Amino acid sequence: MTIPILSLRPGESPRLRGEDKRHVARLAETDAPLPPILVDRRTMRVIDGMHRLMAASMRGQDTIDVEFFDGDPEEGFLRAVQANVTHGFPLSQADRRAAAIRIVASHPRLSDRTIAEITGLGARTVASIRRSSDSVPETTTRIGRDGKVRPVDHGEGRRRTAEFLARNPKASLREVAKAAGVSPGTVRDVRKRLERGEEAVPPEPRQGGTIERAKKEAARLESAEREPDTVAEGSFDADREAARYALEKLLRDPSLRHNEQGRRLLRLIQHTAAEAKDWLGATETVPPHCLAMITSLARHFSEIWLSLAEELDDRAAIADPWGVRPVDDTK
Repeated sequence: MTIPILSLRPGESPRLRGEDKRHVARLAETDAPLPPILVDRRTMRVIDGMHRLMAASMRGQDTIDVEFFDGDPEEGFLRAVQANVTHGFPLSQADRRAAAIRIVASHPRLSDRTIAEITGLGARTVASIRRSSDSVPETTTRIGRDGKVRPVDHGEGRRRTAEFLARNPKASLREVAKAAGVSPGTVRDVRKRLERGEEAVPPEPRQGGTIERAKKEAARLESAEREPDTVAEGSFDADREAARYALEKLLRDPSLRHNEQGRRLLRLIQHTAAEAKDWLGATETVPPHCLAMITSLARHFSEIWLSLAEELDDRAAIADPWGVRPVDDTK
């Protein structure tokens, strides 16, 4: 299906740093048609294909081919991660670990190997993430890559295997596996352990420091992805000067001045800018019994402006991929 580009909005990307502009530029320079992107039918937000969408916009296209997704947001996130692992611009190690942390919490019944396949990580890494997370609910079963449900307590299956082997020592791996409800690999391991005189269930490895190391590693990766929080001296004045320059530029823009909606928006911005210089001094004159009401109004109006900014930012990410936009540290 083909739909207008400007009817779409960015979705929740598994990329911690957002889209890669060099990859967008490479896609935009190709003559080959871009594969369809995956879009949430309910919200019209992109699940997979933001690089292609931005490239199509840079090419000057008005429409793009899409496939619609019908499902909840968490299932959509699974699709986004899996798609970016198997094709297109690859996710970074930090992206994949962050995705695994979220998936372990949202889909606790998925096995470590299943989540590893989705995120492109190793099963041991996923197991470490699961152990280090305090928000993962306990489950008694896990869903494997083959869709089968298996018990979390592998010891019980190994004990059943040992009992069946004791009664049927010449049974094949598949016969034992089917009877005990385990994999042939588990049967092979149990058989070898019994032949060596060992217990069918291996002792639990010592986990000393594992959780703490996983937490430190996650903190390190998060820190590496986060921009510095320090504010340079005089940044407030610089922001104010930048806002003044932006307003003057908008007031001269004919595409806004020559239509009624554009003029209304300019008047609204101009009025807000004219009053802003008086706000700081005005706070000292507010009587105590009015503080709560004025605070509520200020927050209400700021939320309106923030909503407008977010909507414009979503549109700009598609219509103006090369535009320089400020980073919102509140998200």
